[in-house]
Amino acid sequence: MRTQVCIVGGGPAGLLLSQLLHLKGIDSVLLEQRTQNYVLSRIRAGVLELGTVDLLRKAGVSARMDRHGIPHDGVSIACGNQEFRIDFRQLTGKPVMIWGQTELTADLYDARDERNAQTFFEVRAVNPQKVDTDNPFVTFIHNGTVHRIDCEFVAGCDGFHGVCRKAIPDTVRREYERAYPFGWLGVLSETPPVSSELIYSAHPRGFALCSMRNQSLSRYYLQCPMTDRTEDWSDNAFWDELRRRIPEAAADTLETGPSIEKSIAPLRSFFCEPMSWGRLFLAGDSAHIVPPTGAKGLNLAASDVHYLYHAFLLHYREGDSSGLSEYSSKAVARVLKAMRFAWWFTNIMHLLPDQPEFDRRMQEAEIDFIKDSDSAQSMLAENYVGLPY
Repeated sequence: MRTQVCIVGGGPAGLLLSQLLHLKGIDSVLLEQRTQNYVLSRIRAGVLELGTVDLLRKAGVSARMDRHGIPHDGVSIACGNQEFRIDFRQLTGKPVMIWGQTELTADLYDARDERNAQTFFEVRAVNPQKVDTDNPFVTFIHNGTVHRIDCEFVAGCDGFHGVCRKAIPDTVRREYERAYPFGWLGVLSETPPVSSELIYSAHPRGFALCSMRNQSLSRYYLQCPMTDRTEDWSDNAFWDELRRRIPEAAADTLETGPSIEKSIAPLRSFFCEPMSWGRLFLAGDSAHIVPPTGAKGLNLAASDVHYLYHAFLLHYREGDSSGLSEYSSKAVARVLKAMRFAWWFTNIMHLLPDQPEFDRRMQEAEIDFIKDSDSAQSMLAENYVGLPY
């Protein structure tokens, strides 16, 4: 079997890259470890930067998003009962878009099905080989049979636990990580959102976030110890704790209901460099993870795809490989800026275990400074809506 680009990983990064390449006549084959239903069932963030929105439109998969997505012109920041709004439109001239990753992924798979693109699900033993030569190939097992794909390039979009990052030699690859000593307990409920925009709330009992998927589907989060289990949290206990941590005005109007999904996600900051080795290129979670506080995970995957897609386009259309050579440095530079924002926002909004009272008061002072400073609000808004590519 032969293709131009073998894409490992059938999540949003791999799907979006394949769709963009297809529209320019560049052939790809996609390998995914899980079933399509499993990929589509994953509940993930839904705040899209304008750059991500534009890329989805360029890929021809934005019709449902444009009809049903919810543009947001700002977010609210709360500290106790003090609440203020960051006006994205006024400060940057840009909104963000609320459109769940599950919906985005479904749109990409629908587009893939329409063109009968070649996809192998439930693959095992994926092994990118000779990626530092001009003749890379990928072997894998599918339905009990060993397959080989000869290709010109390999795109590693297979997530943090995937195999592609490890194909870069240990002597070359550098990894950096910070694991946070808490997680996010998330609940999805078929209830109207408590607010028309997101509420980020810092509280002495811990962080809380009020978010949404649409006008009748809400997503709420509570900071919790990583020793907690979802079984430890009944729905009533979750709603009671959420009311304690958000401003009274929101708590008084909160509509509750049975959870339709409940999970605890760890928070970590992680990145590796370089994001390329020979003819292997990493994109998305295979190269970096950010805490969800700044809504950057999916958006960073999209920016990686932007750089990689344009690099492939330059290579195949003009025979110019400079974009491929520069891919890692460009992608890493933007990743680090987004990671800095997510790290900063996480640190000022969350209660840290055994945190000295001094540190907590400094967090409160930081939030108070943002409330009173136009330049601080502009910095937050500029990072939240997305830095330029």
